[in-house]
Amino acid sequence: MKDNFNIEHKLKNVQNGHFLIQKISQNKSVLEDKNFISNSQGKGMTSIYTVYPGVDIYVNFFLADKISFSHNPMKNIIQINHCRSGRLGWKMGNGLSIYMGGGDLSLHILDACAESEMNLPLGFYEGISVSIDIDKFSENIPSILKEAKIDIEQILYKYCGNGRNIAITRQDKIDYIFSVLYDLPQNLLIPYFKLKVQELLLFLSISDFSEEQELNKYHSEQVELIKEIHKQLINNLDKRFTIEELAQQYLINTSSLKSIFKSVYGLPIAAYMKEYRMKYAAALLRSSVDSIARIAALVGYKSQSKFTNAFKDIMQISPVEYRKQYRK
Repeated sequence: MKDNFNIEHKLKNVQNGHFLIQKISQNKSVLEDKNFISNSQGKGMTSIYTVYPGVDIYVNFFLADKISFSHNPMKNIIQINHCRSGRLGWKMGNGLSIYMGGGDLSLHILDACAESEMNLPLGFYEGISVSIDIDKFSENIPSILKEAKIDIEQILYKYCGNGRNIAITRQDKIDYIFSVLYDLPQNLLIPYFKLKVQELLLFLSISDFSEEQELNKYHSEQVELIKEIHKQLINNLDKRFTIEELAQQYLINTSSLKSIFKSVYGLPIAAYMKEYRMKYAAALLRSSVDSIARIAALVGYKSQSKFTNAFKDIMQISPVEYRKQYRK
């Protein structure tokens, strides 16, 4: 539910239904494979930087609900994905989905996503992907990694052996590696990318993540059920549904409903719906002539005072002041 103004600005010149690939280097990447196909009803842009032979960095901006991909399966290429903002659910070829949010990290081999689908529950995503061709990079390993005796194949097997894919919750060390990369001047991008690829591989080589630090994976049918529940909630903002009512209606136990919803949408149901209601109310305050009492009722508040308190809690300003400042 966070704002996505930076992504909208980056994509202001990209038309809906288009996926723009900006190639910064001369080397061929997986996105330029003749069998690579993407499909989206939204729009997106990826800038590709080759930082070492066999190592590409993709800087990604997406405004869409869903993007599907098709490319040749590649068993020797590992992809590491970092989410800066938004949420990304990646449905892999094995039918399992991993949802990641701001600060989370995922790793998989490119044969796992040869036929895959990216879901963006919040409608936007910003992140960085590091693609490493094990064979090519092993022939040209930087001296620091040689000195540390880093074995790229061992890292691949450690995290993605036997067809496994993994996602890791936000960590301070992960933030330290990636946070600086999103706001660099153009002349410093490649030097920093080179430095951070080495740092990332050193970090992965010594890390052992516990089960508590790994993000859960869910079967596609479980995720689709949660999406149906989400659709019912946002299409009936004037109504209040309890967890028990929803669980009974959709034949899912309450603990699964709560945990999967939070994994997909990033917040517990009550917190998510409060924020959604206030963002929707803000849009009405900007664009409609409805009274504040009427808007409060439309988003499920019988009491205007309770609505005002909830609005101030989310938007840090009263509905009256918000309308004065932002009315179109």
